[in-house]
Amino acid sequence: MAHKVFIFDTTLRDGEQTPGANLNVDEKLQIARHLELLNVDVIEAGFPFSSPGDFEAVRAVAREIRGPQIAGLARAFVQDIDACWEAVKEATDPRIHTFISTSDIHLKHQMRKSREEVLEMAVAAVKYACRYTSNVEFSAMDASRSDLDYVVQVFTAVIDAGATTLNFPDTVGYSIPEEFGAKIKYLVDHIPNLHRAILSVHCHNDLGLAVANTLAAVSNGVRQVEVTINGLGERAGNASLEEVVMSLATRGDLLHYYTDIVTQYIYPTSRLTSKLSGVPVQPNKAIVGANAFAHESGIHQDGVLKEASTFEIMTPNSVGIKKSTMPLGKLSGRHAFKNKLREMGFYLNDEELNRVFTRFKSLADRKKTVFDEDLISLVETEVIYKSVPEHFKLAELVVLAGTMARPSANVKMEVGGHLAGPYSVLGDGPIDATYKAITHLAGSKCTLLKFAVSSITGGTDAQGEVTVRLEEDGRVVTGQGVDPDVITASARAFINGLNRLHFLKETEAVKGPKPEEL
Repeated sequence: MAHKVFIFDTTLRDGEQTPGANLNVDEKLQIARHLELLNVDVIEAGFPFSSPGDFEAVRAVAREIRGPQIAGLARAFVQDIDACWEAVKEATDPRIHTFISTSDIHLKHQMRKSREEVLEMAVAAVKYACRYTSNVEFSAMDASRSDLDYVVQVFTAVIDAGATTLNFPDTVGYSIPEEFGAKIKYLVDHIPNLHRAILSVHCHNDLGLAVANTLAAVSNGVRQVEVTINGLGERAGNASLEEVVMSLATRGDLLHYYTDIVTQYIYPTSRLTSKLSGVPVQPNKAIVGANAFAHESGIHQDGVLKEASTFEIMTPNSVGIKKSTMPLGKLSGRHAFKNKLREMGFYLNDEELNRVFTRFKSLADRKKTVFDEDLISLVETEVIYKSVPEHFKLAELVVLAGTMARPSANVKMEVGGHLAGPYSVLGDGPIDATYKAITHLAGSKCTLLKFAVSSITGGTDAQGEVTVRLEEDGRVVTGQGVDPDVITASARAFINGLNRLHFLKETEAVKGPKPEEL
């Protein structure tokens, strides 16, 4: 008989701790809505005590998202647990997730406490959390490097104190699958009251083994896995939701477990998370990478054309990657356009649909064929990245470049609703000149840390997708722009980044110390 594995998604908490990632409240809500469509069992929305901004984000998710349980993270301190409850209490099924270290190396060098003191703190924290809710999870940080008999002692005690989920994290990604599976089996065999709780794991990917360790744990008795979209997280990241879920779905012959994930929403959620976090998905990433269902070899191509299963162990459709069978063009109507977006997993309101449709018509006039990838980029540009108010807008851009002319740019912008420019300037190249003009009109002192351009599809009429990373006064943001004209796309990306910097200056809350990871 197959057993259910509960999916605990921590993209909004541990995933946001990815270096360079920074999500505002609206962006967290966008990802949470997709996680609800995915039908995850638990969304860990953040660490409420860590900052006022994170508190508001967790509370916003708890208020809106009705399907999954909503969890907040809290250290084993009264003030953390109080803040966590205030943030999650309006959820349909709120969860308090409290944690403390159990490894001797953490106890000695980080906490400077004895095993007895930590045991008392763990029990006290769980009992205190149970005053608010019966849905309490306890995590033993750095459990994989802890003495197993001590973990058994702690887990047994916190179950008696009221914990209903026990998490055994591989916090530093140190374990090997065979070893990790054996540790889980030891816990299952030695915790006398484990039948009153669900055993969970949270694996980091420092040795590239997070998914393998997670699956080994499931095979030995774990029934909840803590994962993130695209494997985001501290350092090398966490176990990837899409890889764990599709491993269970694809290898049911060996892994007799199932999840309730609606897998067709995996790819749209991956794309959304990548764009909002500013962390790109590597092309050869399993399940959701650009090359995951691409076949370059002639032998592979021949085999797939004859029978897809010769070289594909799952269908693109199963994870939400759909091939266009009726290409959209300039004669396509709004109804067909709306249906196409829905097939791809995008549900837009009327105002968003009108905005994207207008851009689509403009693109269709300039491009012979509009591919699925083009539509995804339009939605990302016109909906996802519009979540940040447009203090700066590009009004006009004229660029001169060539072998016989010094590159120059003439730019006119809207700044705070007022027209600025035109302003003309020379540069080392057309993009350099454009950025100099934009910087001048915006009055910005930012530094360009990264500039990357890629083609969304093939052909000379392909849209260029530009990603920039900007830094100003310690704030680092990612901007993106898309256009068939690469210079225009570059300008859009730079202005999008400036808008993000301006938004942070206007609204960001002063964050406290960075939360400890699990």
